[in-house]
Amino acid sequence: MNNLKKGILFATLLSSLFFISCSNDDEDDDLIGNWVKKSAFDGPARSSATSFVIGDYAYVVTGYTGDVYLKDLWAYNSNGDYWEQKADFPGVARSSASSFTLNEKGYVGLGYDGTNKLKDFYQYDPTSNSWNQKTDFGGTGRYGALGFQVGGKAYFGTGYDGNYLKDFYQYNDQANTWTLVNGFSGNKRRNAAVLVIGDKAYLGTGINNGVYQEDFWEFDPSTEVWTRKRDIDKDDDDDETFNDDYALVRANASTFTMNGLGYLVGGENIKTVWEYNPSTDLWVERTPMEGATRTDAVAFAINNRGFYMLGRVSSTYFDDAWEFKPLEEQNDDDN
Repeated sequence: MNNLKKGILFATLLSSLFFISCSNDDEDDDLIGNWVKKSAFDGPARSSATSFVIGDYAYVVTGYTGDVYLKDLWAYNSNGDYWEQKADFPGVARSSASSFTLNEKGYVGLGYDGTNKLKDFYQYDPTSNSWNQKTDFGGTGRYGALGFQVGGKAYFGTGYDGNYLKDFYQYNDQANTWTLVNGFSGNKRRNAAVLVIGDKAYLGTGINNGVYQEDFWEFDPSTEVWTRKRDIDKDDDDDETFNDDYALVRANASTFTMNGLGYLVGGENIKTVWEYNPSTDLWVERTPMEGATRTDAVAFAINNRGFYMLGRVSSTYFDDAWEFKPLEEQNDDDN
């Protein structure tokens, strides 16, 4: 090939790369939502922690540093943007635990300690800064399960105990008992995501035997009925409102809810953000997470403010924290 042809080929390739880069930048610029960096987490960087919210505070507990399983508890003051260490979790140090808030108390259980799949269960009282052990979870010991509270009722379900699972149990804090509830009609999975919006819960994503799950479900606690919604990555040629560009399938993602809308953030090798509207059963893509791509992060909402933090990519563990403002344009100069 002569020098002229080489020069033309190089210029063409360079132009193509420039066009693709600019197109991707333009796509991100068209998306709405601004990520603002907050006070870094005061504890060791970690992944696979769990969290619960009480009032103006979020509580982050347990996790894994890559070397050590953890049992420390930290409270984030959302008004002051600072962290305070609280009483250590009394169970064995662990990762991939599950949690929920019920009647102004936090509850944490399940998980993995490096050897065992766990089923012990504890209550945290923020007023006295103390923990109390409660009745063990009613199902098998497991990790990667979902914990949530909706309609005044609290649940643990799905996960992995050596097999992939789809069972759900309700916890009664007055009787300190667990009850197996009506069957979930979806696929078995671990490391799924749940959005609690109003008086319903919405479950999707996760993985089963290496396959990312596509089904998406609404749970009504008043009837304990699961209703299948639109799948999260299927084209529907008969429905012109359906988004053919859905790219939501993933595992180890994080969620929070603000102003009646749900947000799915990150996951394995993904930093995209999608917003769910339960009134239309449709998703809209928002500005990607501004920090590093990560998995096994923590997310929560405090008074309609969404936060996302911690996690890992490969052997790098993070301690940064971010707030997402869905109605603002991304501003890279505000961090």
